[in-house]
Amino acid sequence: MTKGKAAVFVKPYQFEIRELPPVPVEPGGIRVKVTSGGICGSDLHFWRGEIEPILTGKQGPVILGHEMAGLVDTLASDITTDSMGQPLKEGDRVVFTYFFPCRRCYNCLRGELNHCPTRFRFRASIEEFPYCNGGFSEYYYLFPGHFVFKVPDELPESAIAAVNCAASQVVYGLQISGMQMGDNVVIQGAGGLGINAAAAAKEMGAGQVIAIDGVSSRLDLIKKCGADETIDIREYESAESRIEQVKALTNGRGADIVMELVGYPQVVPEGIEMVRKGGAFVEIGNIWPDSKVTLDISKVLWGQVRIIPATHYDPYILPVTLDLLTRTRDKYPLTDVMSHSFPLEKINEAFEQAEWTGRGDSAKITRAFVTP
Repeated sequence: MTKGKAAVFVKPYQFEIRELPPVPVEPGGIRVKVTSGGICGSDLHFWRGEIEPILTGKQGPVILGHEMAGLVDTLASDITTDSMGQPLKEGDRVVFTYFFPCRRCYNCLRGELNHCPTRFRFRASIEEFPYCNGGFSEYYYLFPGHFVFKVPDELPESAIAAVNCAASQVVYGLQISGMQMGDNVVIQGAGGLGINAAAAAKEMGAGQVIAIDGVSSRLDLIKKCGADETIDIREYESAESRIEQVKALTNGRGADIVMELVGYPQVVPEGIEMVRKGGAFVEIGNIWPDSKVTLDISKVLWGQVRIIPATHYDPYILPVTLDLLTRTRDKYPLTDVMSHSFPLEKINEAFEQAEWTGRGDSAKITRAFVTP
């Protein structure tokens, strides 16, 4: 039975490469050979020690990484198709959810699979089955009841590495925002989430997409991926000036939809003030505990601003996102979002290079991924 290597997170700023025990495949399960693992913003929060990995099983060293794609390594004998009914065999490229709804709780029974309270019940240390439960590993185990989707042949690896997190998350956020054709959409943050959001918003009918960031390379790429206007925070240094510019670009109304994709709570009050009366503020980036902000709630009330949190997504969003990437593969250079690749053995260097806080325009990486 196959053993595999993994980058084990042992403490802030440090990974160690270790060999894991072989993972048996139970009925209904799939062992995936990971081909790419993206370094998400949430991984950087773990790496810095700002938050600790949430483990529901045995505590101990853990494998980080949830933004990944791979090949079917071993299929249980009772699995012959993916979740859409397409024939599935060993060697096929797949994407999949990194959470496992129980399908038996109140939320699951209401069709709210991404709200299942126990969707991370299999998150444990490397000392407990299935051992390889993170993306920075040679293998990843899909438990029975998984959602897995075959990848179209037309899509390159660099296009699918972020499908099950950055891309699908923003597609879902836009869908639940109630965005309509012709809407003005503001994107706070032109990282991996923001660039995918720009392309998705344009394809969903946005009349104007306005992106806010302070890194030249990111602003250049998001313009190629659907943004009509950019606001450089080095030029518009204050929140007031950025709010004023958004209103100037929207005939004084403000945006129909504002998406927070930075991951810093300080930008939330600013983003809410960019929303028009009756518009929506979609919160995706601030995932760690104690992300506190001070709001003038009267502005939310009298402006009738809808604040919409979007954590995880309904699994059906994965094939929707694959279709989006397939249709637009020659229209937007979304493959450039994954700008740098590192072998698993150089994961410490990968995280050091992916760190963008405090670097300003010297931050060259849009999204890094690790190749086990």
